[in-house]
Parts: sequence; C-alpha cells; structure tokens
Amino acid sequence: MSRPRPIRRWQAMSKPQRIELYVRWSLYIVAVAQPLLALGSVAAAAQEDQLSAGFRVVVLGMLAAGALNIVLFRTGLAAYLGRRPHPYGWAALSAALSVGLTLTALLTSPPGGPDAPASAAAPGVMATMSATCWITAAAIALPTRLALSGGLALVAALTALPALGGAPVAAMVGIAVGTVLGSTLAAAAARCSAWMAKVVWELDAAREAQARLAVAEERLRFSRDLHDVLGRNLATIALKSELAVQLARRQRPEAVDQMTEVQRIAQDSQREVREVVRGYRTVELHTELIGAASVLRAANVDCRTELTGADALPAEAQSVLGWVVREAATNVLRHSEAANCTFRLRVSGGAAVLEVENDGVPAVPPARTEGAGSGLRGLRERLAAHGGTLTAAGPGPGRFRVTAELPMAARESVA
Repeated sequence: MSRPRPIRRWQAMSKPQRIELYVRWSLYIVAVAQPLLALGSVAAAAQEDQLSAGFRVVVLGMLAAGALNIVLFRTGLAAYLGRRPHPYGWAALSAALSVGLTLTALLTSPPGGPDAPASAAAPGVMATMSATCWITAAAIALPTRLALSGGLALVAALTALPALGGAPVAAMVGIAVGTVLGSTLAAAAARCSAWMAKVVWELDAAREAQARLAVAEERLRFSRDLHDVLGRNLATIALKSELAVQLARRQRPEAVDQMTEVQRIAQDSQREVREVVRGYRTVELHTELIGAASVLRAANVDCRTELTGADALPAEAQSVLGWVVREAATNVLRHSEAANCTFRLRVSGGAAVLEVENDGVPAVPPARTEGAGSGLRGLRERLAAHGGTLTAAGPGPGRFRVTAELPMAARESVA
C-alpha cells in the first residue's frame, strides 16, 4: 500500500531537516496568529455596522501583514542559518507596514469615550501585536544590536501614535511596557528555536566531517604503509642498479649478481605491496571492532558486539572480517542517522558469519555522487578471493544489514 506523499516526504528527510521544518512552521504560526488575534480582539466585540470602510481596509492590511511576517520569518531563519544575507529590506517593509496600519486604525477608529465601540481600542491592540511580531522576527532575521534598537524604536513609534491621537497616556505607557515584556519573551523563544535548528545542523556537519576524517585516516595509514614498504626497497633497487651499471661498464661479472639481487628485492616489494593492499599488515578483527565501537559511540550511536568463536578464527579470516567491520562502520556514519548498531559474529558449520545491522536508514536514499558506492563492491571482491560472500539488505523499515560469510578453510589466494 502506497503511503501518502507528505508521509513519504517526511520519512525522506534527515533529522536536521525535520527539526528545521518544525521550527519553521512554529514561526509561521506565530506570524499568522498575532494579526488574527489583533483582529479578533477588536472585531469580536464590535457590531458590523460600527466597522467603518477605513477599518475594513485595516483588516485587509493586517492579513497582508501576516503574509509579510511569514516571508520575514522564512528569510530571517535562512539568514540565521547562514544561507543568505540578512533581509534588511523585508524587515524595513514590515516595520513600515506596522506603523502605517496603526496610523490608519487611529484615523479610522471612532472617538473614545464610555460608550465608544470596541473598535476604538484598535490602535492600541494593533500596536501591541505588530510590535511583538516584528521584534520576534527581527530577533532571528537581524543582528542582535539592530534588532534591539529597531524593536525599541518601533515600540516607541507605535505607542506614541495613539497617545498623540488622544489615547490616555497612562494606558499607552502600560501598553508599551507590556509590549516590551511580551515581545522579549516571544523573541527569546524564537531565537532559542532557531539556535536549536542551527546546532542540529552543526552536529550533522560534524558527524559528516567525522566520517570523512575516518576515511582520510585510513588513506594516511595506507600511504604510510606503502611508504614504509616501497621507500627502503626502491632506494636499495636504485643503488644496486647503479652499481650494476658501473660493474657492467667495467665488464665485471659481479654485475649479474647485483641484478639478481635487484630482481629479488623487486619480487619481495611486490609481495609486500599485495599484503598492504589486502590489509594483512594492520587489520585485525578485535582491533577493528574496538575502533569501530569507539568511533560510533563518539557519534552518539549505541554500539553492541556479540562475538561467538572469534578467538578460534585464523589470522587470515580475522583480517578479512576486520575489513568488513571497518567499511560497515564507515557506511553507518556516512549513509545513516543511526542510533543503534550491532556487530554479530558466529562460527558454525565450518564458516564464520559476521552481521552488521543498524537503524536510521532514510526511506529515500540520498543521491550518490560519481564514484560512490565502491566500498561494498570492494568487500565483495575481497571476500570472493577467499571463497566468501557478502550480502546487503534492509531487514525492516529504516534498517540495514551487511552479512559477510567466510569459509574457515579460506587461504590467501595467489595474486
């Protein structure tokens, strides 16, 4: 049964993307709710015939302000996450619209008094809501100092306008104080939400960097081993070849012995290079399991090992399975958001079976770059050279399992 498209899109998202989506829509709700509350608090108590044509224009303007607030929150969050410059233009437009709507509500509202309709309170209510919403968005969209100074200036302007229009000064001072306190709390909550999304993205980037560092460390180890093997032997070959040339020019029979030695050293170097490529010099099963568990736990992955008969494995089989552990751990870090990973080893029926299973696999795998996906293919070739097999499949939704089976009688094949 096909799942609805929103569910598929949600499952295809990574954890940072889900956190950001939650924060984004929370801010959108704030952006829309404040203008609606301002309209509801004024219009609910007023009769339809008491709302002038000018005030209806203000109603439409508040709806437009809600849409503009959504744009400001959207661009502001992107700026806070470092994806675009600060939206100074949108912030200025939103502030200007807030002042304009408050001024329009002031001019179109009926005169105050004991019998004045509820719409007479429109300027004060709109000033409070507009200032609070703008400061909340500015806390994310603008630098801190500019958001603070701009917010105070907007509060002063939006509360001074009704006071100049005849509203009680004491009431407007109370509104200003309440607006500052309310907007400060709202701005702090919005800033904390945006900060949480930013931290999650940074942790995800650190996790990816950790995987790349693990790969780079392995490449350095490989390069170091090649240097140790070839550096000394190539220097010896160059020296003996030069000596053989000098002896040959003098027609000395020792030149043949020197070239025979060069041939022997070259053959030894070829054998040692094959050992480095196959990982026989450094890869050991227990060492790789300890290293993989350490790296995964550092990435907040609960790693468990279940070993049965590992000590009975010959050194060659442990080396081959050590490569499986290394590659599987790298894949868990790079291609999943795992919270749990288990390494299981059992020896039975003349074969060793190693399983690596993890969760956190996205429903839709990310697009692979050119040259990606060669790790499992290389493991299959390595195991095939020793009569083994490798399978990779998902035993359930969001899970992935790599199973390597290696005959106990495997011996190193001749390259």
